[in-house]
Order: sequence, then structure tokens, then C-alpha cells
Amino acid sequence: MEFYGFYFSLIELIAFGLLFLAFIYQLYFYLRYMNGVLRWKNRISKDKVIFQTEQPPVSVVICAKDESDNLRKFLPFVLQQEYPDFEVIVINDGSTDQSDILLNDLSVEYPNLRTTFVPVGANNLSTKKLGLTLGIKAAKNDLLLFTDADCMPEDKFWIARMVRNFSPETEFVLGYGAYFNKKGLLNRLITYDTLFIGLQYLGMAAARKPYMGVGRNLAYRKETFFAHKGFASTLHLSSGDDDLMVNKACDKKNTRIEVSPDSITWSEPSKTYRDWFYQKLRHLSVSSYYKSSSKFRLSLEPLSRGLFYLAFILTLVFGGLILQIAAGVLFLARFILQLCVINGSSKHFGERKYILTLPFFDIFLPLVSLYILTFGRFANRKRPLRWK
Repeated sequence: MEFYGFYFSLIELIAFGLLFLAFIYQLYFYLRYMNGVLRWKNRISKDKVIFQTEQPPVSVVICAKDESDNLRKFLPFVLQQEYPDFEVIVINDGSTDQSDILLNDLSVEYPNLRTTFVPVGANNLSTKKLGLTLGIKAAKNDLLLFTDADCMPEDKFWIARMVRNFSPETEFVLGYGAYFNKKGLLNRLITYDTLFIGLQYLGMAAARKPYMGVGRNLAYRKETFFAHKGFASTLHLSSGDDDLMVNKACDKKNTRIEVSPDSITWSEPSKTYRDWFYQKLRHLSVSSYYKSSSKFRLSLEPLSRGLFYLAFILTLVFGGLILQIAAGVLFLARFILQLCVINGSSKHFGERKYILTLPFFDIFLPLVSLYILTFGRFANRKRPLRWK
């Protein structure tokens, strides 16, 4: 085919056309969703986000299984929060370490610490859901704030930052849960993956399309939990106490996000590729239970990303010089956009930058997810999924 004196073969035009379409969706995705944290930050700076001035009582709920070391290290950061009225409920999920002794000692020092337990040998598939249900029932307050035993709040105002979002119509507040930055490629992979997922679910919630949250930093109402029958519909699953609860009950009107740097929590990352793989497997294993609208929306980004790279390669292989240059421009434009959005958000959260590793992670992580979604059930047979 000839355009303005230049001849292009059909395969060239198809490849470049697909590349351009994928680029347009990627542009939309980054500007509409991934940029949501920075956009929300700017709205706050311009006083366009209304926060509540009241500080109602809060129950912080933590489920712990053989976490005595982490509880000793991180629980005091939760207990020492600057907030007028809060309790901390730690559910000891059948621990066989020194958790019991430690919690008893801490409860003497901190009167707002309360404990309950899941008996050793409880045979529920998800003892964490059982434990959380016990903790929620024991909570004195309607506002519930969740984190994990290996999590450390960034600041002593973590509770205050999360709770300020609870207007009368708000039922969910989604926070960001980061992983500690350490040396090595695995840690960079984990922190990038966590940042990408965080920007995605926070950005979609900011765009009034919420679909998940993470139990490392999540708040909702006790009334909401029981109104939706708690974890009754997901007790047969080992995971999903956080994202499936949000996906089931959240909507565009009842969900808020909190993105201030002092509202985030930091967690210990996996130390081996094997542990990280099974952690990914555990999280992805419940994604098929999301609402159809959530699954459709979430599938578009990796599909368009894969199409973008495939069409880019095809254009370079089969295209003439003009289309090769045009493809290079689109590739560079997308890369610059990624650098700005991802690193701008990373800086806001106090995390590391990604430059040379970004294209590698951008290609590698969807392949890992695809492999897990395709073959993960075989790994389940070898190692049944447990939360701990």
C-alpha cells in the first residue's frame, strides 16, 4: 500500500496499527489509573480533599502465627501511636513459639493491648480468616484498621491518617503497604511489583473503580463486615481475607484512599525466589473470584502491554525505516511516561527509583503472573497454600 509516496506492506501496517492501539491504551492506563496517587496528592495540597476532624475510637486488628520476633520488633510502633482512643487486638493463630509470653508481657506495659487466639490444631483451611473473625467480634469499636505482625507503620500518626477518611458514607479506606528496601535483584523485583500493584489499586479507587486492598494497611467498618457476612463466602480459600472482602463490598461511593507518606506500612519481604513465588501464587489464586467487571478491567493492561511489546518487535523486524523510527518514538514515549509516573510515586512514598531495571520488570512480571495463573494449580498440589 502506498501513502504519500511511501510504500508499506500489509504486515507492516498491521503490526504498527496494533502497536499504536496498544500504546493508546497504555497511555490511558498510566494517566487515568497509575497516576492516581500523584493526582490525589495534588488534590490534597490544593485542599480539594475533605478530611474528617473527629477522631472516633478505633480497633487495630493483627493476626499473628509464630511471629514472636516480628511482634517484639514492630508491635510497639503500633501500640505507641498518637491517637486519643484505640485498642490493639492481636490474634495468636496457634503459635508454637514465644508469642504468648511476649503478648502477656506487652499487655502489662500497654493496657490498650488485647489478645485472643485460634487453638493449636484448628483445621480450617484459612485459620487467618477464622482468627480475624474472632478479632473483629472482640473489637469494641466500629472502625477496624488491619495490618500484619511483620508490619511497621511509617509514622506515629498512621492511625490518624487512615481514620481521617471515614466520612459517614465511607466504609473502606485503602492504604499502601510497602516492603523494606534491601540489597539484591529479588528485593528490587518485590518492591517494584508491590509498587505497581499499589499504584494500580489506589489509582483505580481514586478513579472510583475500587477492586482490592491489602491487609497490611486496610480499614473498614465492623458493621460492613457483618452486613456482608464476613468471610463466609471465601472460607474454602486459603487467601483473600483482604482483597476479596474489598472486591465484594466496595463501590465508587463507599471507598477512599490514603496516600500520605506517613500513612504507609513497611513489611519484611520474602528472602528467596521460592518464597516470593508462593506468595504471588497465594495472592493470584483468588483473583478468579473477583467481580467480572474487575477481572475485565484488570486483564486489559497486561494484554495491551504484551501486545505493545509483540507489535514493537514485529514492526522492527518487518517494518521499513519510517515505521521503525515511529515505533521507537512510541516505545520511548511510553518509557518516559513510566519513569515519570512510577518514579514520581515511588519518591512520594519514600521508595527507590527504577530506571534500567524498569523495562526488565515490565516484561518479566506479567510472564510470571501468566505462568502462575496457567500452571499454579500444579504447584498447589506439591505445596498446599497456607497463609503461614
